[in-house]
Order: sequence, then C-alpha cells, then structure tokens
Amino acid sequence: MKLRFWRRHDEIPVVELSRANPVRAGVIMIVAIAVVVYFGFTKKIPFKHGYTIHAEFASALDIHPKSPVRVAGVDVGTVTAIKREGKTGLVTMEIESKGLPIHSDATMKIRPRIFLEGNWFIDLQPGSPSAPDLHSGATIPVAQTADPVQLDQVLDALNTDTRQDLQHFLIYYGEGLTAFPGPRENAEQEPEVQGLNAAQALNKTYRIAPPSLQGTAVVQQAFAGVTFDDLSKLIASIGKVTSALNVHEQSLSELIPNFNTFFAAFASQSEGLTKLVSELPRNLRIIKEAFAALQSSYAPTQEFAHNIIPGVEQTNATVAATLPWIKQTQLLLGPEELGGVSNGLVKAVPPLAQLEGEQVPFYEQTDKFNKCLTNVIIPAGNTKLQDGSASSGVEDYKEFWYGLVGLSGIGQSFDGNGSSAKFVVGNRGQVLKSRETGIQGFPKLKGNKLLTRSPLQPLGTRPAFPTEEPPYQPKVPCYKQKLPDFNGPLSNGPADGTP
Repeated sequence: MKLRFWRRHDEIPVVELSRANPVRAGVIMIVAIAVVVYFGFTKKIPFKHGYTIHAEFASALDIHPKSPVRVAGVDVGTVTAIKREGKTGLVTMEIESKGLPIHSDATMKIRPRIFLEGNWFIDLQPGSPSAPDLHSGATIPVAQTADPVQLDQVLDALNTDTRQDLQHFLIYYGEGLTAFPGPRENAEQEPEVQGLNAAQALNKTYRIAPPSLQGTAVVQQAFAGVTFDDLSKLIASIGKVTSALNVHEQSLSELIPNFNTFFAAFASQSEGLTKLVSELPRNLRIIKEAFAALQSSYAPTQEFAHNIIPGVEQTNATVAATLPWIKQTQLLLGPEELGGVSNGLVKAVPPLAQLEGEQVPFYEQTDKFNKCLTNVIIPAGNTKLQDGSASSGVEDYKEFWYGLVGLSGIGQSFDGNGSSAKFVVGNRGQVLKSRETGIQGFPKLKGNKLLTRSPLQPLGTRPAFPTEEPPYQPKVPCYKQKLPDFNGPLSNGPADGTP
C-alpha cells in the first residue's frame, strides 16, 4: 500500500478533492448561505447583542424603524421597533458603543431631518455624568421625551387674538417708521437725522454704513477663529447651550414675559438711555484713539519680545541649575529639619505666651522683694548694734553668723551623747521672774509667771522690753515700712526686766 504525505500549505491534489464527502460540503454551504442572508437582512452579526434602550413618547407617528438616533448630530444608533403601550408610543433603539454611557436624566426628542434627508430622527441627550448610568433594556419615561411641533399646532397657536395682535403690531410699526419727531425729540437727535422720520433715517444709514460694514467684515472674519476648527468648536458649544435650553422648555416659555418686563424697564428710562446713546460717538472716538495708541505700542512690544529671546533660551539651563537647589530646599523643609522645628515651635509658642503673661505678676512681686531688700533688709543687716562692753563693732548680719559659729563651738560633744548647748543656768544666785505667760498644752497655767535662777548678775535688758507689741502691718508692702532704730532709746533697759 502506497501512502502520500503533504504539508498544510501544500495544495490538495485533485484526486483527494474528488474523494470529499458531498453531505459535509452541502451542510457547510447551507450554513454559509443562512449566515449571508441573515446578515443581509438584519445588518447584525449573529449571536451578538448590542445596547438596547426604550423610550416613551406621547406620539411616535413621525418616527419609523431604522430611523437614526443622533447625539450632537452624530449617528450613534437606530430605531429597531415601535409599539403602542396605553396612551404612549414605546420606541426601542439599539445604541452603539460611541453613544454610551446614557444616564438616568437623559432626554430624547423627535426632530425633522434636513430637506435632502427627509423623514425624522431621534435627538438623544445622554444626560449629566453625575447621574447613574442606565443599563441595557431600561426605559426613559415620557416626562423626559418630546415630540416635534406640527403645522396644525402652529396654526392653532395663530388664533383670532394672536392674528389681531400681529395686525396691530404691523400697523403701529408702520406708524413708528413714518412718524416725524417733535421739536424736543428732534433737538435730541444727531444732526445727520434731524427732521427725518424713522424710515428716512434708516434709508440714510445705507449710504453711511459702508465704513461700519467694513468693521463688521473684520469682526466676522475674527469670528471664523484662528485655527481650522475654531468655528466648529463654537458651533458645538452653541449646540450644547441650545440643548440645555431645550431641556428647560418651561423656563423658555417664561422668557418672553420676562423680556416684556425687561423692555418696560428700559422704556421707563428712555431719557437716560437717550443720553447714553448720545455719548456713544464720543466714547467710540476715545476707543479709536486708544486702539491707535495700542497699535503704536506694537513696535516696542516686538522689540521687547526680540530682546527677551536670549533670556528664554537660557530658561532650560536655569531650570536645570535650580532643580538641585529646590531638592535641597525640600529636604530642608522636611519634618526632620525646619519642618520639625516649625512643629516644635507651634507646640511651644502657646505655653511660652502663657508663661510670658504670667511673668508680669511674678516680676511685680520680684520688684517689691528687691525694694524690700534695698530699703529694709540690707540696711538692717548692715547696722552695727551698740551693746556697751559687749559690742562687736561689726554689722549685725556678720554678728549673726559669728553667733552661729560660736553656738556650734560650745555645742561640741565631749561625752559621746551628741552635740548640746549649755547655758549659764543653775539652782542658785539671782532669781529671774518672767511676765505673766502660759505653757502650750496647759491652759490652766495661763497667766502665771515663770521663775528661774542665774548664777550671774543680769546686766540689763537689751533691747528694752516695750510696754506694747510693735505694730504689725501685713497689708503694707515691706519696702514702705519704716526701718527700726536699733541703737535708739530702747536699745538698753534696766536689769530687773521692767520697761
């Protein structure tokens, strides 16, 4: 038996083709024809479903299947089905991916296509991005849809009253064009149109309008924009504005009465407006002079722009040299450097401010204490006490320290029982008697006199015991109190303890 092998890219021999299964070839042919026929009639890929949305319209007579669905003039889908549900028409549409997403506040309106296109289309406003997205199969309610205005509706609006108002408007408009101004009105007009009615003044404007038309042409050319797509962007923006106005039809219906009120307010200020209009020519001349001055400034501006080019060329190098400094500055201002210091200062400043406020009374007391030291304590400490033969001849603050040293010396231990001070007191000699006194803890002994003996004869009382206690004035500042006279008459008293 002879076998033959070939690769995938080799041509299949005619002998092998003649041996193919005819049933299999027929089935493949039928499936291919079915797919082609389905695609030809439906224009859809089988087994692939797109985004479908429904919308309720009060009247869907003007729309038909396969009518386009547009967003800002761009086709984004088609109408697939129309059926009646109650008093509304339910329109089913299939939207392409470029028309998504559609939000819950989306609106739809049936609009006529241009004359060459014919028929109608659905104008879709996808809604605001802040609103939730609608899932496939959702329905937009009739409150968010609108039907086109038909000719019969326009004729219904032109009823008898409306036609009479239109006739009155044309009559009054003709009278306004043919009426001549009075003497007062004529005096307020420009010299060129004095003595002329409105129609004659309008005719005269056509003869003096060419200069203004030239300026209008410049303005119209400026409206075209600088780049190729400026005008298209302007039209797209106007489309967005008009679409937003279309959503608020009720507000638009209230616009005309508001315009009437607005123009009535203008009419009440006709005299002021006349003066304003009369001032416009002078202001226009000033503006023209300003533009001329601006035109003359272009040459210095161009020179400045030319001179600044070298500096601009050095901008990249300047920026490159500045970046390391900026990086170091960022590190310096970080939390581990000045940032941390700033945080510490932020925490420390309130306590410091509180401390500063509390320093005022502290310094006031310190000032009083310093005055007390200067005026009372230090002069008293520097006083040399006169004690007769026992006078030391030194300041009393030194004598105080000498006494402490002497007390420490006589209090030295000699028997191992610790320091003790011994005074000249015994059980014989001169009897010493105190004044009436008491002992703390023994109230019954109050008013008694204490007795003791001294082996030495008393020399006297130094200072003399006063008949009454010295005045005690705790509310008077220390530096304002009088300095005692330590060596005065009371510095020595009798030996018996009497005053």
